[in-house]
Amino acid sequence: MASLVIQRLLPKVPYFVLPAVLLVVITCLNLRGIRSTARTNQILLVSMSTIIVVFIVLAIQYLFAMHGWRGLFSIRPFYDPRTFRFRPVAAGTSLAALTYLGFDGVSLLAEEVHNPRRNVLLASVLVCLFTGVFSGLQIYLAQLVWPDFHTFPKLETAFMDAASVVGGAALFKGFAGMLVLTSLGCALTGQVCAARLLFSMGRDKVLPEIFGRVDEKRSSPTYNLLIIGVLAYAGALLMSFEEAAELINFGAFLAFMGVNLATLRQYYFLRRAGQRRRLWSDVLLPGMGFLFCLVRSSMLFRRVFY
Repeated sequence: MASLVIQRLLPKVPYFVLPAVLLVVITCLNLRGIRSTARTNQILLVSMSTIIVVFIVLAIQYLFAMHGWRGLFSIRPFYDPRTFRFRPVAAGTSLAALTYLGFDGVSLLAEEVHNPRRNVLLASVLVCLFTGVFSGLQIYLAQLVWPDFHTFPKLETAFMDAASVVGGAALFKGFAGMLVLTSLGCALTGQVCAARLLFSMGRDKVLPEIFGRVDEKRSSPTYNLLIIGVLAYAGALLMSFEEAAELINFGAFLAFMGVNLATLRQYYFLRRAGQRRRLWSDVLLPGMGFLFCLVRSSMLFRRVFY
């Protein structure tokens, strides 16, 4: 994603150079250790939040100036009877799930957190809450500002064009920078979480021993970070953004199917002595979660592999 954004700003730079440079930077930051990763993410968070707030304020001002209060409230971003079709919405829902995948990565860093029993749970819930509120508001305003998505120059970077309508060239470049920072933040966290997961599996002898090795000085699974960096670069060259997103979501839905089945098994079939079976929370909720993920993963399977 970061490479696609930068290429819109610097079209003469060969594409294969951009992911290589970005992945070297990301991998080097993660190789310095978890504290360096955390500090970098804090800086990225402040920068991204500033741009998002600026866009929200300018979009509200733009819509109010164009249409008054009526321009700020519309059901069209949610439902347009002229264009609504259930199948594209279902397919888009599967793709949009990519936005929420980060919350489960929080649990992979439990060994690095103070009071993980409380803070990991709280962080996971807050990630979902803030992601839903702010991404929903941004997309709602962007669709009011630029209602016809068929006219975007490039769908992968459509938000930059919506930002240019309300803030001109300055906000266009600002949002380009934010998308790059967002991608870097996601890549930093995704790489370190995947490396930690591989490390725990290597340490427990589920995977070969090389995955369980760690740099004692920096408490960093160096080999895992390098392996993931190489695979990420190959993926950036061989797959489009949409294909990569769908492949990631397919794997995520498979994993969430396992989570829901594990919940059902643990709390209903393997309940502790004296623990009461609860139909709603122990059976119906994980059962519905499993079925939802099964439907979505089957849709993505056809799109990814056929």
